Amino acid sequence: MRTLARLLSLGLLLGALAGCASWGDDGWREPEVHLVEVEKVSMRLHQQEFVLHLRIDNPNDSRLFIRHLHYVVRLGDIVLAEDDVSLWRSVGGHARRTFKITARTNLWQHLKPLAKLLKSKQPLPYRLQGDLATGLIIPRDLHLSRSGEIMPGDFLPE
Repeated sequence: MRTLARLLSLGLLLGALAGCASWGDDGWREPEVHLVEVEKVSMRLHQQEFVLHLRIDNPNDSRLFIRHLHYVVRLGDIVLAEDDVSLWRSVGGHARRTFKITARTNLWQHLKPLAKLLKSKQPLPYRLQGDLATGLIIPRDLHLSRSGEIMPGDFLPE
């Protein structure tokens, strides 16, 4: 009787481990992160405040839990904003959601190079780089990098 109980316990344990192994990376795809909008909130001499609108598209069946975001926004070679944000939000399966993140920076130290960039007629490259920590039980770190160009004339009054 004891042998039967041990075999039954061993079988249940091996079955549970096989179930845990099926939680792996089979069919999981990385979510897409897009910088949708940069909203100006306040512009003081030594501190500027923006709201970054980030859209996250989850292509998976399961809910995506987002715990933490470390990001850097650059305009050319100039770091406009860098921060660590604790989010604790989620995106449903096959859904998209937009998050607002407050970014504070001091552009005073970059005033001359920024003014020179904004006066040029050339498109300015920008880049959003970051690390997104996701998951509750099974953590995943996602590295994101998005880039594009803006026209400097769009920001200067005529």
